Amino acid sequence: MFTLPDLAYDYSSLEPFIDIETMHVHHDKHHAAYVKNLNDILVGHDDLLGMDINDLLSDINKIPEGLRMKVKNNGGGHANHSMFWQVMAPNTGKEPQGKLMEAIKSTFGDFSTFQEKFSASALGHFGSGWAWLVIDGGKLEILDTPNQDSPVSLGKTPILLLDVWEHAYYLKYKNLRAEYINNWWNVVNWKKVEELFESGVNHK
Repeated sequence: MFTLPDLAYDYSSLEPFIDIETMHVHHDKHHAAYVKNLNDILVGHDDLLGMDINDLLSDINKIPEGLRMKVKNNGGGHANHSMFWQVMAPNTGKEPQGKLMEAIKSTFGDFSTFQEKFSASALGHFGSGWAWLVIDGGKLEILDTPNQDSPVSLGKTPILLLDVWEHAYYLKYKNLRAEYINNWWNVVNWKKVEELFESGVNHK
């Protein structure tokens, strides 16, 4: 069965950029609901319940057709949020280091240009969804996906993501998605993103 992961930091740790109330509601209610729904959907499918969530999403067509969309939505919600908590942390550096920074500069020219493009993707996404930095064919790419869709289902390796569902920011920022995006950069856990990059490049 799938389980709700604990946060690696206190609910208040991302203040003032992400407020404690949003963290409680987002983690304890929204993410928990995706986990419960996913487990309920897959009752009787022990082979699927025992899989790693990203393996489950990487070949969505192996899931019975009647369950496929529900697994895509709730499994994606679980996978996306599990990663989202990890790529944030208090007191993080403002920029990545090492090979990830080299790849960002090679792909986007400089870090500020990357930030601008990523923020524009997050801000420009219509409705609920996510903005991503992924590895595709060994190269970095920015994209956005609707709902709880995961780049894993497209054969891409995500290393950074930003939740732009309204529940991720509305309690604090109301309709000001741009302010939320701008402040979110202060809590990006670049050490974790660097680890995901190294792992993704070596895996490919």
